[in-house]
This record gives sequence, structure tokens and C-alpha cells, in this order.
Amino acid sequence: MRCLAEGLPNPAASPQPFNQLASQPFYMEFELRILGSGSATPVPGRHHTAQVLSVGNMHYLLDCGEGTQRRLMEHKIGPMRLSVIFISHLHGDHFFGLFGLLGTMQLQSRTEPLRLFGPAGLEEVLTTQFRHSGTQLSFDLEFVVVDPTVHQLVYEDKLLTVHSLPMRHRIACCGYLLREQPRRRSLLRDRLPASLSPAQLQQLSQGEDLLDETTGEVVLRYAEVTGPPKRARSYAFCSDTVYLPGLVELVRGVDVLYHEATFLDELRERAAVTFHATARQAGQLAREAGVGQLLIGHFSSRYRDLEPHLREARSEFAPTLLALEGTVVNVPNQPTAE
Repeated sequence: MRCLAEGLPNPAASPQPFNQLASQPFYMEFELRILGSGSATPVPGRHHTAQVLSVGNMHYLLDCGEGTQRRLMEHKIGPMRLSVIFISHLHGDHFFGLFGLLGTMQLQSRTEPLRLFGPAGLEEVLTTQFRHSGTQLSFDLEFVVVDPTVHQLVYEDKLLTVHSLPMRHRIACCGYLLREQPRRRSLLRDRLPASLSPAQLQQLSQGEDLLDETTGEVVLRYAEVTGPPKRARSYAFCSDTVYLPGLVELVRGVDVLYHEATFLDELRERAAVTFHATARQAGQLAREAGVGQLLIGHFSSRYRDLEPHLREARSEFAPTLLALEGTVVNVPNQPTAE
């Protein structure tokens, strides 16, 4: 297991820069699956925190509470298909499923590298477990320490950028903002001359004008045969935290915001003492940030009926959903305005 520089992407291990890659397909999935949304104490039918964001054929795991690998199986996402895992903090309900998940990858003879982002101390916990269980991984586990006190870029690939979001909890904790890379303009078939060669089409798809081979003059401009690009989509995962007004600007305008809502507002003082938030506070943050959709979760085990949480959050922000196990939220492609 290798530990990389704190909070910084590893240039040697990162994929090619986006501007060197071919255009993204016309439609690409941007889909969030809720695997678990309970808080620390187990409740029947309510699992510990874990989510998967699927973008194209990539799957990004956010937190890994107990039972996560079983929930992944139920959603037909094999552990070998994960390439990046983000852990918010070291309370057990957010990472106790990680060792079992890594062990399954080892048993299935994984060879592809796995990148793991999380707070300082996570590597030590895992290394101790590996040592005392005699586990030797068959794959390279690259660990990146995330500074939970700052908002910064921690990861980038051809599909996404991921920034850390500072949370305020009883221990060091961060959230994550996952934002789609800027999309290229779309080629419009009815504007393309029929005589174009495959090489010329590829050149246009890379955002280049076509030039006359002899004179070097522009014969076909990229802008003339393309439409507006699809808007980059975004998701903000705000793990355990008190209500933080400072998050408003960091998550402003995201398509989907997940925010913890451990308590109802009648227990606002209890929420503050335990460094958690209420459903009303989650709705307030979503309204002030102008997000598209709010998901609330991390419900205290004292609540069996979650409808009051939903009503309370919706009193502040109507487009709110409960992040119940099995919930799937798909963010569609939308063109940008010219």
C-alpha cells in the first residue's frame, strides 16, 4: 500500500488530461445509488452510509459502512468495477465495511490498482488489519490523505474532478464535490459536408478547424458545425456535520446535494452538541445554495417514521427526497445555452 502526497492527485498515476482525450459520448450516465443512509446504531432495513456515483462505465464509492459489499452485489456492481473510493471520516458507520470489501477484492485476485482517499489514520487502521490477519493484497492500494480543513482538488480523471468539502464534526471529516469535466461541443450531422474523411471528422471532434493542406487557410470552422455542449453535471456529498453556512458557496448550483439530517429540528440543540444537522437545516442550506435536488439521510435510529424529516426539509426546499436504501437519482444531460 502506497501513501501519496496529502490532498494532491498523483500525476504519474492519473489518466491522460481531458483535453488529450476523444470527445465524450452524446449520452453518458450520471447516476447516484444510495446503498445505506442510517446513522451509527443499526436499524432493520436501514444500512450504514455508502453511496455509488456511476459516470459512464466508472463507479465511485462514497463511504463504506458495514454491509456495503452486499449492497453493491444487490445493485449488480461487482467490487472489481470500483477504481476509486472516498471516505469522509473514521467513525465506524462510514468505513467499517472497507476492510471486508478490500478482502473480497483480494480473494477475487484483483490486479488493477485501487485509489483510496480519506483522512489521516485510515492507512494505519488498514495496515494493522492487514498485518494481524496475514492479508497480502494482490493489487496496488494507493492511499491519498485528504486535508479535511480545506476545499481543494483531490482527484481528477477523464470524467470527473473531485474537490474536498470541509465539514465540522466531532472528528476530522470532509465531504466531496464531484463535478463532470467540461463537455465538448456536439457535432451536428446536418451541418457536416458529406465528403469529410474519418480523419477530418476526428479532427473536428477534437475541437479543431479544418485547414487547406496547401494554403493553410481555414476551410471549415469547428464552431460552424457544432452545437452547444452538454452542461457539466455535479454532485455534492456532505457527510456528518453541523449546519455550516460557509458550505453555501462551495456547493452553489450543484445538480444534487446530499446532506445529513440526523435529527428533526425540535432536537436542534442535541444536533449541535453531537455535531450533526437537522432536516430543516439541510433544507435551508439547499435553498440558500440554489441546488437542483436535495437528498437527506444519516437518520438517527430513534426515528422509525421518516416522513416528518421529509416534510421539515421540504418546508425550506421543496425538491427534497429521502435518501432511502435503493434510491437511484439520475441526472440527465442538458445542453448549455448559446
